[in-house]
Amino acid sequence: MEGVDERLVAVAKAAIGHTKTDFGVICGLRTIEEQRELYNKGASKTMKSKHIDGNALDLMAYVGSRASWEIKLYFDIADAVKQAAIDVGVKMRWGASWHINDIREWDGTMEEAYNAYVDLRRSQGKSPFIDGPHFELMI
Repeated sequence: MEGVDERLVAVAKAAIGHTKTDFGVICGLRTIEEQRELYNKGASKTMKSKHIDGNALDLMAYVGSRASWEIKLYFDIADAVKQAAIDVGVKMRWGASWHINDIREWDGTMEEAYNAYVDLRRSQGKSPFIDGPHFELMI
């Protein structure tokens, strides 16, 4: 987590104590070149990633020693990050509920936030971009 904003590091450390799902940090600070590669592959939708400034983390869920992309695990992690953001006192956005600029203010579970985002995008005739591992500071 070298180069990552200390408030975001504090959120990640606090979140692990609030979740039943084990997780690790798989990405923090990125170079512009790394971001360009992800953008060109379609793994990112922007060249203005908060990873470049150290204001985003990607968290990987683990089941035992196995990494998992199963979205329900990320609901639990996102609930923990929400609580940690409240504890630390920072605004956070989650990559599976892009429509919420501060998950601390969401009145419900992060699974409900995810479902609201998916419904919103579909009502707009657009596909949702789900990045469950992604969490970013809103500063």
